[in-house]
Amino acid sequence: MRHEAFWTEGADRTSRWLITCDHATNRVPEWLNGGDLGIAAADMARHIAFDVGAAGLARHLGALIGAQVVGSDFSRLVIDPNRGEDDPTLLMRLYDGTVIPANREADAAEKQRRLDRLYRPYHAALDQAAAQHPQRAICAIHSFTPQLRARPPRPWEVAILYSHDDPGLSQMLIERCRAQGWETGDNEPYSGHLSGDSVDRHALAHGRPNVLIEVRNDLIEDEAGQAEWADRLAGVMDGLLDEAGV
Repeated sequence: MRHEAFWTEGADRTSRWLITCDHATNRVPEWLNGGDLGIAAADMARHIAFDVGAAGLARHLGALIGAQVVGSDFSRLVIDPNRGEDDPTLLMRLYDGTVIPANREADAAEKQRRLDRLYRPYHAALDQAAAQHPQRAICAIHSFTPQLRARPPRPWEVAILYSHDDPGLSQMLIERCRAQGWETGDNEPYSGHLSGDSVDRHALAHGRPNVLIEVRNDLIEDEAGQAEWADRLAGVMDGLLDEAGV
């Protein structure tokens, strides 16, 4: 299924897991400045516009573990679905050194238009998918850039991010990843919880088991890397919920 705000795959799959991909694409809808935010194509291909490789990783992982996948279909620079509606970074005007011209003058009415057409339908789709299984668990898939401008390189291959209000399942997954020999971030390269973000809204608020997995994007730039890491992640997720007793 595809909507201007989201896409879904595997709605008939029976796994408890629901795989989400908040930053799946760098698409800018035509009704927004003719589909152009006013930044260079090279910047639209960077992590500032979407999570490079995350959509393919999520799709491959969903197929391997028999889980439904729901992804956004608009750039995080249009409006960020992994932020609460009152978060000041919901509509970014400057990101990792790049000014976003189409956002610089965006007023409250423009923000509401993007919320109504994109952000809210995406979250409604996540609500609906999450409710389809009585014991739903959420697996959020993201990617991170190897290095921000003027910042140190990031050595981690994979990172598990979480809220300190609900660390248990994530800690088990970190142990499993490290047992594979992967350089694994524990709430690194940044904290995994913001009030009102997607995991907070669709997992923590409902008491659903959850993990947020980030893979360094140079490892999943192409389909081969996405398939490889999906296979690896399927292995460490196998039996995780049963072992945790959730």
